[in-house]
Amino acid sequence: MDNERINKLQQSFGILGESDYIKEIVETIDQVARTDITVLICGESGTGKEVVANAIYRHSLRKHQPFVKVNCGAIPAGILESELFGHVKGSFTGAIEDRKGYFETANHGTIFLDEIGEMPPETQVKLLRVLELGEFLPVGGSEVRRVDIRVIAATNKELAAEIERGNFRKDLYYRIKTITIYMPPLRKHPEDIPLLVEKFALDFANRNSIAFKGFSPTALNLLREYSWPGNIRELKNFVESMIVLEKGEVITSSMVEKHLLGEPRHIPSPHLPMKISKSVDQAERELILQQIMVLRQELHEIYEAVITNPLPLKYEALRELEIPPSLPRPKVEEKEIGKLDNAEIINDEIINPEMVGKVTLAEVEKELIQRTLKKFNYRKRQAANALQISERTLYRKINEYGLEESR
Repeated sequence: MDNERINKLQQSFGILGESDYIKEIVETIDQVARTDITVLICGESGTGKEVVANAIYRHSLRKHQPFVKVNCGAIPAGILESELFGHVKGSFTGAIEDRKGYFETANHGTIFLDEIGEMPPETQVKLLRVLELGEFLPVGGSEVRRVDIRVIAATNKELAAEIERGNFRKDLYYRIKTITIYMPPLRKHPEDIPLLVEKFALDFANRNSIAFKGFSPTALNLLREYSWPGNIRELKNFVESMIVLEKGEVITSSMVEKHLLGEPRHIPSPHLPMKISKSVDQAERELILQQIMVLRQELHEIYEAVITNPLPLKYEALRELEIPPSLPRPKVEEKEIGKLDNAEIINDEIINPEMVGKVTLAEVEKELIQRTLKKFNYRKRQAANALQISERTLYRKINEYGLEESR
């Protein structure tokens, strides 16, 4: 399937991502949605199983019929059978009238059985009969009722292992796993994290009227490296909490380290907003523009540090960068002109065209940190204060650039 068609399907399904895992899931949804085949969605908690179930329903032939969602793990085992299949008046204490169950309510439509691995064995027997014959008996009833219904199930358990433990029926397992869609944990497709972060951040900022400036590239790198045991749900809640705690500022790597690393973060949320209202291309363009703004902000911070700190940077490194018009430009005394090789002074600017494209931002950063450390005789706290970064970030940069060894 070509990328253009996959992108259109992703927009239609409301699923965001560019990894092979996501593209394969999108193709599978496209293949099974317009059939009545039973689908089993497997994956860890928080991976977006309900998003896939919604996509299958919205693009099925039953999309104009009822769609009933049932969390089997949230309903006590003693009343789950009554909730699914209904009951008749007087069948148990409190049954003061006949009541339809979820299956009868969803007749001619689709029912989504989430956490089906939590269903007790006695209820599994009735479910198997519905799947095979389309009929069931309500609790306390003697009259068989028939339904025409499509079943989508989901679980975060290994059902094969549950069969070995005697907790799940083998015949039911083979009946519901006609088509299996595996939702990978977020740690297996970290390349999708920047798109998800950007989507969650923009949605939350827009809903709450917060001026959000984005995540820095180093912060995104840390997010990609984290294991995310709570998967997409955990990522979404972390992004929203960072926007609130940091009051809409640019989220840096030091902020991520402070709030994420070493701290458990499992905040339940009923929503997994992988839904998008724009195409994947549009979302990617928004991400690129946002990161350009973040890079511009970081350049401003570097120049502010250079201008306010009386440390003599290498002129070759300084020439590589374009000074934003909103910042003051460095002055060069006449006595320094003779020290600048192949440099010329134009409107108080140091320009060496030969160095364009040869010096990187990392080299400028390394030179600034190295000279700041030297000025303060390698006293880390004073150097960090002068650079306006945290000591933890300074230590990481020292290790990254090998500056301790150079000392």
